[in-house]
Amino acid sequence: MENTKYVRPSWDEYFMNIVRAVGGRATCDRGRTGCVIVKDKHIISTGYVGAPAGCKSCDEVDHELNTVIQEDGTQTKHCVRTTHNEQNALVQAARFGVSTDGGTLYCMMTPCYTCAKLLINAGIKRVVAEKDYHAGTRSKAIFAEAGVQYELLNAEVVSYSNMK
Repeated sequence: MENTKYVRPSWDEYFMNIVRAVGGRATCDRGRTGCVIVKDKHIISTGYVGAPAGCKSCDEVDHELNTVIQEDGTQTKHCVRTTHNEQNALVQAARFGVSTDGGTLYCMMTPCYTCAKLLINAGIKRVVAEKDYHAGTRSKAIFAEAGVQYELLNAEVVSYSNMK
């Protein structure tokens, strides 16, 4: 009988496992992502990509794509039917009166620039992303400017079909 000792996951691994489960509720196949906001090693809020409550989702009626021109001139398409996982997590915390000040956000990819600004204003002090986002350069820069600790676990860049 082999003597192997069980190794508990680190706190970051633990919360990233939960992020993947939360993302399973997402309703847009271009970004089935989720996130959790944590304070003092306790989950205070979760969020996943989804249409606003009571509205039809991408899974039901298809995507609502907008073309965005990046700073380098490239054009990418973004689905705007859904609310981002970070936005949903912040809204859920606000709805139930839970402060996110000083929290850590665990997410599946680097937050977009809009979400990055919301996270900063909500007092998030640390962001841990599993993978990078193709348009995440501005997010990383504003996190650095605001003093938010940003950690990327895997340098793989997330891309979608029909992105361009």
